[in-house]
Amino acid sequence: MARLLERYKKEIIPALKKSLKRDNVLSLPKLQKIVVNMGVGEALQDKNRLEQSAEQLSQITGQKAEIRLARKAVSGFRLREGNAVGCRVTLRGRRMYEFLDRLISIALPRIRDFRGVNPKSFDGNGNYSLGLTEQQVFPEIDPDKLTFTQGMDVTFVTSTRSDDEARELLRAFGMPFREA
Repeated sequence: MARLLERYKKEIIPALKKSLKRDNVLSLPKLQKIVVNMGVGEALQDKNRLEQSAEQLSQITGQKAEIRLARKAVSGFRLREGNAVGCRVTLRGRRMYEFLDRLISIALPRIRDFRGVNPKSFDGNGNYSLGLTEQQVFPEIDPDKLTFTQGMDVTFVTSTRSDDEARELLRAFGMPFREA
């Protein structure tokens, strides 16, 4: 079993019961999925770039990346409908908790001048998003084989509609929020 999943069941659920004053375990907030997205705009000129990004995203998450296509044509960006412009992975279950554990304990502390993640990046419905500027912070990526740096967006989808409850859940997992 994933380390954070075990901790969630043994420590975090009782702590949330106490702090939110609820007895029903099913009413407590939980993490439903984590979506990792890479927008690769340079893929319009260099097809190899998208393949490399998808491969790196697959290495980071442990799950095959899905290639995303443009839904609209934008002439200013020379973008046509149906062009491959990014890749994403949706993590659930054991892989989700393993990715969260690696993100919190390994990847985020490796960011230069890291002071914590923004505590205000909630969307109003209990979901949290953060952006990473490069994929090198993950130990799965070999810096010697890296030809370019690529950023990514990580979105945490929770079962609650309240940002405060979601913040409390992520803080219990160990998310290093910056002091506001």
